[in-house]
Amino acid sequence: MIEAPATTSYLSEHYADEAYATLSGYEAKGGYQGLEKALGMEPAAIREAVKSSGLRGRGGAGFVAGVKWGFMPEQSDAMKLIVCNGDESEPGSFKDRLIMERGPHQVLEGILIGAWAMGAERTYIYVRGEYALSADRLERAIQELRDKGKLGRDCSGKSGFSHDIIVHRGAGAYICGEETGLLESLEGKKGQPRSKPPFPAQYGAFGLPTTVNNVETFAHVPFILDRGVDWFRGFGTEKSPGTTLFGVSGHVERPGLFEKPLGTPLGELIELAGGVRGGRALKGVGPGGLSMPILPSSDLDVGMDEESLSARGSHLGTGGIMVMDETTCMVRVACVISYFFREESCGQCTQCREGTGWLHKLSRRIEGGRGQPGDLEVLGRLPKMMEAQTICAFSDAAAWPIQGLLRHFRDDFESHLPEKSCPFGEGFEL
Repeated sequence: MIEAPATTSYLSEHYADEAYATLSGYEAKGGYQGLEKALGMEPAAIREAVKSSGLRGRGGAGFVAGVKWGFMPEQSDAMKLIVCNGDESEPGSFKDRLIMERGPHQVLEGILIGAWAMGAERTYIYVRGEYALSADRLERAIQELRDKGKLGRDCSGKSGFSHDIIVHRGAGAYICGEETGLLESLEGKKGQPRSKPPFPAQYGAFGLPTTVNNVETFAHVPFILDRGVDWFRGFGTEKSPGTTLFGVSGHVERPGLFEKPLGTPLGELIELAGGVRGGRALKGVGPGGLSMPILPSSDLDVGMDEESLSARGSHLGTGGIMVMDETTCMVRVACVISYFFREESCGQCTQCREGTGWLHKLSRRIEGGRGQPGDLEVLGRLPKMMEAQTICAFSDAAAWPIQGLLRHFRDDFESHLPEKSCPFGEGFEL
């Protein structure tokens, strides 16, 4: 299900129309007007417009896209590249899949605007391996552009502007969603994050200057160029402008995607999904995918933007809202989360490799009624030893949800110890 109120649906407004995924259908709805305007501007002016818009990366980190574009060296003897991150592997997130399937030309138009703005000659779109339809739709759209002379030498009728786009399919590793792990995988190596510096803008894919942005980030760019910076900043908040596609899943009546401005209250988004399933009470919500600290039901008034969520001890992440009702055992949730991160760790850093294993071991022991005195103390200390100690933020992402669970749902953990069993029953399989 895709729902988008008419006032804020610029990104997903036409996704219900299958023709929108084709070049003719996209152009009929005003597609590529943003690119046409961009090609009449100086590259520096485009970078400044994207920066002034305040567009933040929609892949989880939330870095301002225009600032990132400015890191690409203006003068370089080496070929400059763009990498579009479509490796959407965060559990609870499914917005990029729909964008690639329903609006592939939005992504491609944003990439071409970025290519002109940064002087990039080639783009690699790294698509999650399980997203077969997404990759197929992108490849079809790319071929349509080639057939119309909109890719290659002097593409889109702009003399001296040459660009090509290649789709690369991943192999299902969560760690490749991290931008440097993605670059390693793109080069045919094991997907392991790189130490920084050097940063990708100086030494990226194949050792060339590279800018990495997320699928949804590129999809917003054409609207900024076509409709203007002030129009874009009319949505969202001062520090987090624009809309985003929030994916609501879990214990709700109508799971789906809902396009709303950043800053929309969390409770409003859950209501858009029909509210908590079966009329049960809400217990907790993961606001930005599996790796963000889970919030209690008392935080439904929080705005869904990074600043507001940070003030409540969580983060926006990918905007994948995971709803849990009153029957949920939060110790069992900890088991599932810690198992996922234990299995997906690349094993490169000791704190992550060993820490994720211990988080799962302790969570599983407590959940199974075998908890020992002092287990909760150790479980509380472990995340602090995992944060900000590793090459990438994977270890932090594994630690955050456990911290949130202990902060807000410690009673669930404590109730397992004297009873030597789970008081909630078999809510879901481990």
